[in-house]
Amino acid sequence: MTIVASLWCVGAFLGLSIVAVACARLSAASAIVYAGCLIASTVGLSAGLEHLIAASAPPQTLQLPLGLPWLGANFRVDMLSAFFLLVVNLGGAAASLFALGYGQHEQAPHRVLPFFAAFLAGMNLVVLADDAFAFLLSWEFMSLASWALVMAHDREPENLQAGYIYLLMASFGTVALLLAFGLLAGPGGSYAFADLRSHPPSDQVAAAVLALALIGTGSKAGLVPLHVWLPLAHPAAPSHVSALMSGVMTKVAVYAFVRIVFSFLGPPESWWCVPVLVAGGSSAVLGVLYALNQGDLKKLLAYSTIDNIGIIFIGLGLALAFQANDLGQAAALAMTAALLHVFNHSLFKSLLFFGAGAVLGATGERDFERLGGLIHTMPVTAFLFLVASVAICALPPLNGFVSEWLTFQAVLISPQLPQWGLRFLVPAIGALLALAAALAAACFVKAFGFAFLGRARSEAAKQARETDAFSVAGMFCLAGLCAFAGILPGFIIDRIAPVTQLLLDSRLPVQADVPWLSIIPISQSRSSYNGLLVFVFILISSLGAIEAIHRLASRRVRRAPAWDCGFPDAAPSTQYSAGSFVQPLRRVYGTLIFLARETVRMPAPGDTAPASFRVDIQDLAWRFIYTPIVSSVNIVADRLNYLQYMTIRRYLALVFSALIFLLIVLASWP
Repeated sequence: MTIVASLWCVGAFLGLSIVAVACARLSAASAIVYAGCLIASTVGLSAGLEHLIAASAPPQTLQLPLGLPWLGANFRVDMLSAFFLLVVNLGGAAASLFALGYGQHEQAPHRVLPFFAAFLAGMNLVVLADDAFAFLLSWEFMSLASWALVMAHDREPENLQAGYIYLLMASFGTVALLLAFGLLAGPGGSYAFADLRSHPPSDQVAAAVLALALIGTGSKAGLVPLHVWLPLAHPAAPSHVSALMSGVMTKVAVYAFVRIVFSFLGPPESWWCVPVLVAGGSSAVLGVLYALNQGDLKKLLAYSTIDNIGIIFIGLGLALAFQANDLGQAAALAMTAALLHVFNHSLFKSLLFFGAGAVLGATGERDFERLGGLIHTMPVTAFLFLVASVAICALPPLNGFVSEWLTFQAVLISPQLPQWGLRFLVPAIGALLALAAALAAACFVKAFGFAFLGRARSEAAKQARETDAFSVAGMFCLAGLCAFAGILPGFIIDRIAPVTQLLLDSRLPVQADVPWLSIIPISQSRSSYNGLLVFVFILISSLGAIEAIHRLASRRVRRAPAWDCGFPDAAPSTQYSAGSFVQPLRRVYGTLIFLARETVRMPAPGDTAPASFRVDIQDLAWRFIYTPIVSSVNIVADRLNYLQYMTIRRYLALVFSALIFLLIVLASWP
């Protein structure tokens, strides 16, 4: 049974955490723990895939004598949880394989190994939980394990700040989810998901739960303006952990949102999609704009996660809009696009963080101004990073294109919506999605170009060497899956169809039956896409161009100096910089969105002081939301500080007054 195999995998992860604590100081500890996690993740991946393939398989449940005395710990596998089991354990298996090599260079393995396995266990438990108590306990366990991984390198001050902010935001999200489940349970107080599914709340309660779910899961997924922890915590963690947090943990948050909103709230109202679409559209654009302005490779990747989470929530918002108006086929298309992007993003974002980890391990650098030229010394990593960059830019024939194309197809159906407000809102969100796609291309031209092309900008980049075989194997597996999901997406869409059938009582047509392995989301007359033919066309065109060049060009070897862009000095510092690359876009968007300020200091003639150029960029969420909150808390705390120095007589008077007040409230309660 899938549920039994999945829980045994969770037990294996927890056992490996104990083993890691016992033998963390041994030289073989990394190999033992990561190999065990690889095996357990592969078993969990196989269990989830088996349940998805058996499309008509009924849900499987299991109750353990744990948790609350009258409730126990309930676990369940249905099509939705099976799909996310596949995503979680695929990411876990890839990260474990990569870490078999990368983890050998970890500075503090005893601070990483126990929590790595525990982190995988927590994510699996969240997906399997079938009651609110087990869900929230697993959610908090996942958050604490990932916080410990963020704090693994606690000697660096920025990591301490990242861990502190992450813990605050995680606690805030947990409180929001706790309130949401409290409202769903209602006066009856039943926390079992089966009861929540069978007794949908009233419209007012459902609206409150939707808001709390969007806040609670959005804070973990990284929706704007709840994203502030993400660009701090993801770069602070070891690279294989960053891949799990960005590629997998954010998808567990998406699972939580889908489970609460589409399973427990009953038929949606048409306005429910509005906050989801607005949050998704703003996250998509702001995330990629923030990413463009980063000079740190891992921070750029972390901010681009916000962009892709926004794309996923756009799909979920469209699914809510279509479901509310009984457009079942369109709702299935939007939900399929969102879930396919969940799968695709877990692949290419994990691959990108693996590539960044390989670069960091080889050079010790993350700053673009100290990288460059790595395509010569790390050609395999450069090729695999390029594959992931093409995928995340949504370029065919790789997988990122398919899910974004399906999302655009869902946007194009919006004229069928009867509400005039949605007819204007959805195309506007589609325009934001198109803008985000264009900016993402610029973002990863910068990421790949300044990390791997040009000349080495530092001695560390010049001396870099290719990463180890295990790390390369992990990256190749993900690159192969990016190609497979882009060239033959119909097979992935058919595996998602049972999930949409469960959530929306509708699904897309069977794509495997379409001739030439095309995908037709609605009808042939509306749109279709064939990744296989696109791949064959690109392959034939490339090979034909290479052959023509070799046949028609002269075989004589000619050597000449490389174009120096008008700078005869061959120093690497004369190259185009990452900051100058993004300057035009920063001047277009940055003044309004980032409050960007450029300060130029040019010494007067005869002054020997160096010239300087400085750019200040602010996160509006920090300035207008979190900074005022922190200031208010400090003011209130200062005002209440005198409570620490009261006499015993005043303390007793305060307690007595509070008791009288509560008795009055209780007596007047209707």
